Amino acid sequence: MITKRIIPCLDVNKGRVVKGVSFINLKDAGDPVELAAYYDKQGADEIVFLDITASHEKRKTIIELASKTAEKVFIPYTIGGGISEIEDIREILKKGADKVSINTAAVENPSLIEKSSKIFGSQCIVVAVDAKYRENDFWEVYIHGGRTPTGKNVTDWVAEVEQLGAGEILLTSMDRDGTKDGYDIELTSAVTSAVNIPVIASGGAGNLEHLRDVIKLANADAVLVASIFHYGEYTVRQAKEFLKSEGINIRI
Repeated sequence: MITKRIIPCLDVNKGRVVKGVSFINLKDAGDPVELAAYYDKQGADEIVFLDITASHEKRKTIIELASKTAEKVFIPYTIGGGISEIEDIREILKKGADKVSINTAAVENPSLIEKSSKIFGSQCIVVAVDAKYRENDFWEVYIHGGRTPTGKNVTDWVAEVEQLGAGEILLTSMDRDGTKDGYDIELTSAVTSAVNIPVIASGGAGNLEHLRDVIKLANADAVLVASIFHYGEYTVRQAKEFLKSEGINIRI
């Protein structure tokens, strides 16, 4: 049985962790490296850092973050935001990150997925997909931190991403992001049905039942969690013990 993963997500803006609702109204949630080390001690399976304004502002602050995190965090971690070239990926992996997440650059230059997965291995390449519901089972893919619609249907795009060699999909429901109303089960189900690579569900966790539901009902391989961990509503340990009690295979 596949072990499901719990992954705290640290959205980073100007060197600080922030959390908003539907990608706006951001509030400070702490220092990224200190928070990552805290979640490591709690038993998180992995950490994801997303520099949420890097693509939009054309900044590349994340290489320094990769280096600092390597000194304090001993579980796998992924870094994304503003990554657009093979050299960016090489530098971030060299500094200690286990994976990189690409979103905007993947849409604008799909060959980056293919080239990077061949050079570094597909297990290092996560394609992040931000999607917003439009109509009739059509969720539109957005880039530039949720600012720019692409006209792409999410299920078509994730299937293409898999063909190009991505090792994992990080799927965020823009409609649910930060709302605490639960993950988008329909969206996640559509994506897990469209690909054979692991899918990390993101956007909407408000309680532990939400984590259970997206794993059981939508077949998510992992859950990305932010607000309920950052503001102390639940610990990683509590989440894992709950999921285990619900019959989900989880590492404690």
